[in-house]
Amino acid sequence: MSGAINVLLVDDDPLTVINVKRALANTLEIASVAVAADGVEALALLRGGTLASERLLMITDIAMPRMSGLELLAEVRADPELRNLPVVVLTTSSRDFDRRAAFELQVAGYFVKKAARKPFDELLQWMRSYWSSAEFAPGSAPGST
Repeated sequence: MSGAINVLLVDDDPLTVINVKRALANTLEIASVAVAADGVEALALLRGGTLASERLLMITDIAMPRMSGLELLAEVRADPELRNLPVVVLTTSSRDFDRRAAFELQVAGYFVKKAARKPFDELLQWMRSYWSSAEFAPGSAPGST
């Protein structure tokens, strides 16, 4: 599908991964979903050249082993090839500190996981809105050279 979104989901919780992938699978706007269990794996995928870089969105948790979502965000923002990557946080943390730190690292959205499906619906609506209005100048998309 032309213009579909490629997603990198970064989360160490298998149940969250299943639920997010299920929610995204029912959406025509999603072209692919790659999964990393933590920030270390995510960086390897982002820098490895195996992910589709066109219309790539990273969805990350905050609390993960080896490298947290905030540490991952700091690495992404410091990397000239990745710094413009749109990132959304999907986490159980409703702590003001985490939310502030994420927005200081220029996340595009912050969604708190709940038992209900509502955060996934909100996330999907956000993605539709973001990508319908986002325009990239040639060469400015994440991963483009």
